[in-house]
Amino acid sequence: MPKEINWLKSKRLKQIVYFGILFFPITIYLVPFTWIEHQHSVCLYKNFTGHECFGCGMTRAIFSALHFQFIIAFNYNKLFVVVLPLLIYVWIMKVIKYFHYIGCNKINSI
Repeated sequence: MPKEINWLKSKRLKQIVYFGILFFPITIYLVPFTWIEHQHSVCLYKNFTGHECFGCGMTRAIFSALHFQFIIAFNYNKLFVVVLPLLIYVWIMKVIKYFHYIGCNKINSI
């Protein structure tokens, strides 16, 4: 019977994924806000109906908040007040998991 290759269990791939998660907020911060501000909407609901949905403007609101422009973020989408803390919480949990993963690998290699 052929042995199944599980590429998701690759140690190197996990390191790359965790490294990407760790530095994702920094890369978002480095994207110029003016570039995000002038992009067209990709919301299907808005493109088909012409009306905004509850999520419209969320990406721009998160980018604005990450650039410390909270009033502009609130004008884009008021729900960023709920979504941004949740994103920060998920990111912190992933970072903690990453450092736990690294710590366990160092202990196992001794």
